[in-house]
Amino acid sequence: MPDLLARAWRAAGPLQGWLAWRLNARFGIGVTGIVQAADGQVLLLRHRLWPDDEHWGFPSGFAKRGESLQETVAREVREETGLTVQVGRLSALRSGSRYRLEVYYEATLAGDIDGLVIEKREILEARLFALDALPAAMPPLHRELARR
Repeated sequence: MPDLLARAWRAAGPLQGWLAWRLNARFGIGVTGIVQAADGQVLLLRHRLWPDDEHWGFPSGFAKRGESLQETVAREVREETGLTVQVGRLSALRSGSRYRLEVYYEATLAGDIDGLVIEKREILEARLFALDALPAAMPPLHRELARR
């Protein structure tokens, strides 16, 4: 039987990707940008949809099909704040609940926050914070990543 399955798989040729997609679990990929300004401060957003005790955090969102994870960081920052970032190295990778993967990239703010335009459906406020003055209402992982 394993031989038969292997031959069928090879015979599928260009359909292998489609078959793999249909037969396996789908994963939502949450992507977060650990955005730092030139002076070392970090960009934090007060998220409307996050719990009140952890509503300050980095820009984040879900990757779209066909989009690189670095492109997701840049897009999410732009959509949520109107700002531009240069995406750097991968900082953390975690598995989450319900088939979710969480990816964290370092990013550098291009310029300052003069062009800040908040996306009001999801974001209540955006500010730069010094590492020794991070808000209390922040997820522990985001606090840890900010201080790395």
